[in-house]
Amino acid sequence: MEPIRETMKRVVNAPSFSERYDAMRKEVLEQPGVQEFIDAHANEINTEIVDRGLVKLYEYTDQSHDCNKCPDLGDCINHLKGFEPNLVLERGTIGIAYTKCRLKTEHDNRRRASSMIHSMFMPKEVQEATLAGFEPEDSRMAALRAVGTFLGSTSGPNDLPEKGLYLYGQFGIGKSYLLSAVANELAEMNIKTVLVFVPEFMREMKQSIADHTLQEKIDYVKQADVLMLDDLGAEAMSSWTRDDVLGTILHYRMAERKPTFISSNFSYDELQHHLTYSQRGEKEDLKAARIMERVRALTTPVKLNGRNRRT
Repeated sequence: MEPIRETMKRVVNAPSFSERYDAMRKEVLEQPGVQEFIDAHANEINTEIVDRGLVKLYEYTDQSHDCNKCPDLGDCINHLKGFEPNLVLERGTIGIAYTKCRLKTEHDNRRRASSMIHSMFMPKEVQEATLAGFEPEDSRMAALRAVGTFLGSTSGPNDLPEKGLYLYGQFGIGKSYLLSAVANELAEMNIKTVLVFVPEFMREMKQSIADHTLQEKIDYVKQADVLMLDDLGAEAMSSWTRDDVLGTILHYRMAERKPTFISSNFSYDELQHHLTYSQRGEKEDLKAARIMERVRALTTPVKLNGRNRRT
């Protein structure tokens, strides 16, 4: 029987193998990334080093670079999904170091941004809103400019304007969408936002009395870096939810000068009228005025007009 060493030598020296090897070597060395690497280390690399490192060079060229062969992160073709290869020279040997790719970086950034937003009872499609998706009609430009001014005055969690916005207008014109778009912009700045759909939140508060989590939930909402109360005025307001829940939250935020955004179908005056009457028909002007004092201190009113985008 022929020794294995002789067999391997015969296979390697065979014309067909030698031709295939030369063709592969030529193809690998013609790759732009490989050429750039060799040029960058021209004083350190010779033919012997290249030949010894040909397997690593092939491994490099066979993968995706800048995600050019990957339609998305889930279909990444690289040996380490979400990481792209980079050629390195260490002690005269060619090797590969893997770094996070563009799609993986974008994916991680989205996850990080998502973790900065706590959404309570908001629909998923609204949570994914972007300012780019907010149609800039003439009737909506005042709101878009106001949002731009707020974001332009913000550079991080320790540099927030004291006042948010009070977005009001008919239902279906994009108030909730715009709030969520702002929340996503703030998340990119590492600013935590709590986004609350008020009618469902008030129902949750009533149920929280039984399981003794009421104060914990109120504290969580009122202490948010940025708080967004969506659809205030759509709830059936009782004296308790108005004074002990909404009033407590707004008073804390006013005292701590924490920015608050509110959306509503009502103007300031219409909201005050709504807050004046409890579910039992009691007329409480002074308590409603006290709530509105806090709303006015916390927000700047901006009217939103336009067509109903839900129809």
